[in-house]
Amino acid sequence: MRDFRSIQVWHRSHALTLAIYKATQSFAPEERYGLTSQMRRASSSIPANIAEGCGRQGDAELARFMQISMGSASELEYHLLLARDLNYLNPDTFAELNQAILEIKRMLAAFITTLRHTKPKLTG
Repeated sequence: MRDFRSIQVWHRSHALTLAIYKATQSFAPEERYGLTSQMRRASSSIPANIAEGCGRQGDAELARFMQISMGSASELEYHLLLARDLNYLNPDTFAELNQAILEIKRMLAAFITTLRHTKPKLTG
């Protein structure tokens, strides 16, 4: 087991989740159960799955949860595009959030690669 708070990509994804919550506060009221909810769910799923993976045994399980986080990050990436195209996000906010999600996806990919190429430790 690992402490998820010690993983940099968890910190970045948590900060992104907070930024998504702030950005979606100004969305149209009719989007409360639509795009607002989907973006908040996808963003919070990223750090939540990192935390869950850290609570599992072994690198293979952690890698699997990191992959789930990657899927949520890709989903959020699309929702950001949709929010921009619907004029719910101004160009500067979109650029900032999009850059953050791309960086998180790069960090997740690197972490997954590291986990999958780590040799199991022999004990005894």
